[in-house]
Amino acid sequence: MSTIETSMLTKDYGDGRGIFDIDLNIEQGEMLGFVGTNGSGKTTTIRSILGFIKPTKGSASVNGLTSWEHSSEIVKSIGYVPGEIAFPDLKTGIDFLKSQAEFLRLTDMSYANELIERLQLDPRANLKRMSKGMKQKTALVAALMADLPIIILDEPATGLDPLMRVAFLDILKEEHAKGKTILISSHMYEELETTCDRVALIDNGRIAEITNMTEIRNRPIKEFKIEFNTADDYARFLSENYETVRLQEQYDQVTIRIPSGATGSLLGVLKHYNVKFISELPYTLEKHFKTILLENKGEINNVQ
Repeated sequence: MSTIETSMLTKDYGDGRGIFDIDLNIEQGEMLGFVGTNGSGKTTTIRSILGFIKPTKGSASVNGLTSWEHSSEIVKSIGYVPGEIAFPDLKTGIDFLKSQAEFLRLTDMSYANELIERLQLDPRANLKRMSKGMKQKTALVAALMADLPIIILDEPATGLDPLMRVAFLDILKEEHAKGKTILISSHMYEELETTCDRVALIDNGRIAEITNMTEIRNRPIKEFKIEFNTADDYARFLSENYETVRLQEQYDQVTIRIPSGATGSLLGVLKHYNVKFISELPYTLEKHFKTILLENKGEINNVQ
């Protein structure tokens, strides 16, 4: 049984707004990324999984319990950071973290203190006067400090500076290594690419693709951009019958696609040419999903 599961999950707000027929299965110990533009349906899906929104049709469940009917029970096992943080009427971050600890019946605050130090959070600050980044750090500590088995994060790195984003991602990887089940939404592909087992792309309220990150990291083909010092070498190389992805004749450049194991053979061929430079073009999650979206729209499949 999946830890988190949705089946034909739909919340129809009318005029094409909402989420439609969302099917997700997140196994115990898996980290699933959820990517899409603002307004694509990430937050509505997450709030439906938590039982905060009643679906128009379909269902969401956590540990076999239907979310809408058992929301108050399932949230006890979930560390959650919402996309829009609204703190209760308490004076300081310390007051808020203490209230959360009491709610969770947490008596050992050692992990909370470790998170505070690693995220460089000053919990003594006034809640209402905190910057966006400080509020985000406070919410992250509150979500993670009880060591709950499920973590759901909606755009958790928003407002964090680059160094704190790295610190947060390191913490997230450690949580994953503990065997936590994690759902993290983001519009930043790099965050998901380095942490997740699988990533789901949502577009206009529908799942467009779910990709296993192993397939991205271990793709069986590679792409190389090659620029030649002379037009003659450029023209001669085109007769080598490599699969061509892109031609830029004005720069004497060609981009080719080869099997991953053929890199040595390519370098052997290029010894006979006057090459200005050669560079491998990484196949990223962002490039993969942009290609999927172009294909779905019937546009040219040539994402560079």
